[in-house]
Amino acid sequence: MSAAANIVTRTLAQSPLIAVVLYLAVLGGLVTTSALAIGDILDHQRTLAQSSDLLEQLRGRKPRGAAALSAEHPGTPFLEGPTVTVAGAALLQRVASAIGNVGGTVQSSQVDVLGTQAKDGFVGLVVSCEMEQASLQKLLYDLEVGMPYLFVDQLDVQVPQLTATSDTGTGRIRVVLGVSGQWQGGK
Repeated sequence: MSAAANIVTRTLAQSPLIAVVLYLAVLGGLVTTSALAIGDILDHQRTLAQSSDLLEQLRGRKPRGAAALSAEHPGTPFLEGPTVTVAGAALLQRVASAIGNVGGTVQSSQVDVLGTQAKDGFVGLVVSCEMEQASLQKLLYDLEVGMPYLFVDQLDVQVPQLTATSDTGTGRIRVVLGVSGQWQGGK
């Protein structure tokens, strides 16, 4: 045995307190290492489960919370009505309702049932409205997430001119919005 090993053995034999402290330190290190390894394994399993769920949703095998989605946004995904004109009126009513819900006002509107996309079953609408600047994001979210499925094809925003006496941009903005939706009645 070497001289260093003899010194360590003699020290541990003479003072059992040092041996106990070393034993507890090594035991604590092993418990901590084990706890970290188990936590890491659990994190990997959780990530794997989330990835598997997402993969199943993307493959279309598992619906994406259909009950919650239909409760949050009731209605059908297509514009309803026996004729394309009634479907256009339903589109106008849906968009005007969404504008009113965010505190805006409709200035003018034009429904396009004979446009270039009409042969594919799409009905278009161009609406001019005024609203608070902060309400625009809520309006766009409502239109694109709600039912029926609507597509924002055009968005023009005009911000009022600031003058020395006006406030710093908290006024109403003018928005020209082009929205379209698909009508299934013709098929």
